[in-house]
Amino acid sequence: MGPAPHDVRGRPPTDLAEWEEFWGIGGGREQYINCTQIDAFAPPMPPRTQIVWYKRDLRVGDHRPLAEAADRGPVLPLYVAEPSIAAGADYHPRHWTLIREALIELRARLAKRGQPLVVRCGEMPEVLESLRATAGPLRLWAHEETGNQRTHERDQRVRDWARAHEVPFTEVPSRGVVRGPHDRDEWADQWEASMDRPLVHPPDALQPVDSVAPGPMPSHADLGLRPSTAALQQIGEAEAHRTLDSFLRERGRSYRRAMSRPGPAQTECSRISVHLAYGTISLRRVVYELRRRQEELRGANGPDAAARRKALSSFDSRLHWHSHFTQKLEDAPRIENESYIPAFDALRADDWDPALYDAWLHGRTGFPMVDACMRHLRATGWLNFRMRAMLCSFAAYDCWLDWRRFAPTYGGLMADYVPGIHYPQVQMQSGTTGINRVRIYNPVKQGKEQDPDGTFIRRWVPELSHLDTTAYVHAPWKMSPIEQQAAGCVIGKDYPERVVDHNDAYHHAQDAIHELRQRPEIQAQADTVLERHGSRA
Repeated sequence: MGPAPHDVRGRPPTDLAEWEEFWGIGGGREQYINCTQIDAFAPPMPPRTQIVWYKRDLRVGDHRPLAEAADRGPVLPLYVAEPSIAAGADYHPRHWTLIREALIELRARLAKRGQPLVVRCGEMPEVLESLRATAGPLRLWAHEETGNQRTHERDQRVRDWARAHEVPFTEVPSRGVVRGPHDRDEWADQWEASMDRPLVHPPDALQPVDSVAPGPMPSHADLGLRPSTAALQQIGEAEAHRTLDSFLRERGRSYRRAMSRPGPAQTECSRISVHLAYGTISLRRVVYELRRRQEELRGANGPDAAARRKALSSFDSRLHWHSHFTQKLEDAPRIENESYIPAFDALRADDWDPALYDAWLHGRTGFPMVDACMRHLRATGWLNFRMRAMLCSFAAYDCWLDWRRFAPTYGGLMADYVPGIHYPQVQMQSGTTGINRVRIYNPVKQGKEQDPDGTFIRRWVPELSHLDTTAYVHAPWKMSPIEQQAAGCVIGKDYPERVVDHNDAYHHAQDAIHELRQRPEIQAQADTVLERHGSRA
């Protein structure tokens, strides 16, 4: 292994102080758990089996836990499919479809280095206990994960198990997210420093652990899931690099214009989000390749180069946002289940309408752009960012649904679901942060602006595919009864009636949220939220 994975001493960090210095952190962060002192006069002990616990980092490249483990002894790369995690409302069968596909490739890549991926189905502490009995003394490595409440509690159970059994456990920072106390004003500089660190070369060879069988790859049924039928994006480390390269060098020229439009966005957005979600490529690698491409374009002339520079600048900003929003959940895990400002939890608590929720969730609201976007998301697992925001806005404002009840299922529909991005965004689009502008999307206006000729709507709402007049595609209720009969699209029969009046819903939402935000005690809490979580220039 080359020098890149090591610090300036020419060797890996060996204790807490050196790890903190290497990562540019401080404040007593818990990197090692129960690292025991070694008696210099004691007889040499056999090296511990180095377990590399894979979670949302399904790759071999730029994987510090794997590289550090390979320097220290026999390596047992491990993925545990946990039924308790799969039972969550935000876990969809499509997630396991993608993870399983990535694991198959990862197992092959690791096998070429001498040790295939070990996969087990069960709960992590119990699996570790079993491995301790067969693989001898253990040392555990993992990337830090900012996940949902279930994974957060699972990680703590693993830490507790490691302490109880005197197993050293090293958690390595990832994705530019800072764990523990930190100065929010310095976060952007810390992010840049993290992204500027050298990429970690994958080990050329792994010392195998022959006493442990790789194990079968769990099925959906093993996790209590039904197979997914969605037409999902391909995933894996090789596909991640191909996807990124094609965006940076070919597809990304019109990114700035296309990213708001659900049709063109499917090919002209980066489509790297699902790979970042499961770690088939690291965020640092994406930033590295982006900066390299930006440098290539810096001296290029002509309109094509200029357009690409602008597109990549916008993409760069969104990579910052990826970590920025994840940091919010890292700093305040409660925002998965509670509003930033607690008083907002009562805003919609008593107004849940199951019929409205069902119509929204299945794309039967009577608003063509809303229905097209939801059906597309359900069928493919992906939707561009602006239209995701519109769907959330419609649920929260038009349908007046409590975000805490629709957010988990909504996240589950997303193949690229990342809790740290999802929950802060849902709260922003629901008006419960207290600091962000209340943005209520007009679904007809969005349709006309982002799908002006109705191509996307006609594709995903076939009930409207035969309408000749584009204006009616965006607002079919404007057709007269005679026109409806002629078009073969009778509202209320062939296509749903509108479930709400948008103008009425708009004014109701504005008034309710404005009244709450004007209270002095709410404004004081909003100032606290801004100080802790607000963006810094």
